[in-house]
Amino acid sequence: MREIRSNLARQYIDAVSVFEACEDAEREALLVRGGMYWHKGAASAPEAVYLVRTSPKGAEKSLGPRTPETERTYARFLERKQLAQDRLAALTEKRKEHERMNRALRVGRVDPVVVKVLDRMASSGLTEFFRVVGTHALYAYEAAAGVVVDDDAVATRDIDLLWDVRKRLHFATALARVDSSMLGVLKKVDKTFRLKDLDKYTAVNQDGFEVDILRREQQGEDPHPIRMSDDEDDFWVTQARQAHVLMDAPPFSAVIVASNGTMARMNTLHPLAFARFKRWMSGQQDRDPLKRRRDALQAEVVEAMVKEYLPQWQVPASI
Repeated sequence: MREIRSNLARQYIDAVSVFEACEDAEREALLVRGGMYWHKGAASAPEAVYLVRTSPKGAEKSLGPRTPETERTYARFLERKQLAQDRLAALTEKRKEHERMNRALRVGRVDPVVVKVLDRMASSGLTEFFRVVGTHALYAYEAAAGVVVDDDAVATRDIDLLWDVRKRLHFATALARVDSSMLGVLKKVDKTFRLKDLDKYTAVNQDGFEVDILRREQQGEDPHPIRMSDDEDDFWVTQARQAHVLMDAPPFSAVIVASNGTMARMNTLHPLAFARFKRWMSGQQDRDPLKRRRDALQAEVVEAMVKEYLPQWQVPASI
């Protein structure tokens, strides 16, 4: 583990500032999606004009007849919408500039497909239903700490996404908004993603990169087995031992940078909760010995990182 150079640290800090401002602008733009227009009355009552709010999918809602108050509402909406669009457009261009600088300075090293997957999930409104767990979480920790972890600890060709089965109904609603299945969301990143024949919780693309979707072991009224959508070709989520520990741990979030300079937010779990889980994994006698050794290495690396570079995470509320 080594510290990144000061010029790279400065670039990362500046890029993250723009990225986070862009996130804020996107949230603001969401509040003014759709539009408003004045609906003219029937020919028999042309003076009966109503203000109508439209949704992005075409649904309409009357806000009342034309009055000084609804005219002000209309004017404020148009002004707010224009300001939000202009701000988002400016920040999006600034973000692209920083991504080009990231690439030129070699700030990032995450596989670009990881950033694409996380970015697609964010734009689809699905981020809140998942946590990145497993090896890729180290990229979030090292980004926050300003260090680079040795390749032996992070070498992997798959990303584990822990799905919160407790939010399955809200997830179904969010997925329906983008008219897709979970596999369909991944296909928008890379059309070559396919589910494995034997492991229906794993999608793999033509380059051999895998996306695994996990869930906690069945509790209470949790359905099992469970498919992520009604699409016959969608993921069947697999139960992972002790996954409730990962889901219940305090959250951790950081902006990661790909080797091509692009950025995305990674939501994962408290680093010490990750280290504790990896310690437990390394002691499981039925686990592959090579993976057990890497589990122990990752626990050591994260504990050392927290101690030296992330002291604010040394005393968690509960892990």
